[in-house]
Amino acid sequence: MVNCVVRNWQGKESGEVNLDLKVAKESSAMDLIHRSVIRHQAHSRQGTASTLTRAEVRGGGRKPYKQKGTGRARQGSIRTPLRPGGGIIFGPKPRVYNLSMNRKERRLAIRTAFMSRVEDLMIVKDFGKPLETPKTSEIVSALARLGIASDSKILIILSKPSEIIRRSIRNLQKVKLIAADQLNTFDLLHANSLVVGEDALATIQEVYGND
Repeated sequence: MVNCVVRNWQGKESGEVNLDLKVAKESSAMDLIHRSVIRHQAHSRQGTASTLTRAEVRGGGRKPYKQKGTGRARQGSIRTPLRPGGGIIFGPKPRVYNLSMNRKERRLAIRTAFMSRVEDLMIVKDFGKPLETPKTSEIVSALARLGIASDSKILIILSKPSEIIRRSIRNLQKVKLIAADQLNTFDLLHANSLVVGEDALATIQEVYGND
């Protein structure tokens, strides 16, 4: 169990909260998180790369020259992979790159990755609630009050992000907003700092609770 300081929108301490999530054993944590990150990256691939085989390339129906008497190697089509403009041998075709991973392993990997970032964790009460209209400068100012530079890689985790907060954050190139029930190990490890809403912390413990 870890005690975390809760700060308000102005960056001042407003209490404490307990964070208690079961993590993987030290001997297997590295392998578990590695497989989870690889799985996330694999699922991000579109898998739409495609090339044409000699059967799919247009043209090449007629034999380019006679079989014998030319002194050249015999050719049956100008679309052979041996000639420019021909088909591609063993080229990529549309495919699915998804990797399987047990549900309990996925949740354990997320809990382990989240708890490994406790030192970089900033818990904020009612994050963005004072905003009445989308305003990026207010988000930048709030991060500054929390001691976080807006030009660093930041992951903001909220329970139910409002449209106002989404539009305020979308112009910040290195700041990513994610819902508390949509966590993944890659984003948790990729960010330099994690800003978590107090209500989002309760959601994380409920959704990714100990199995």
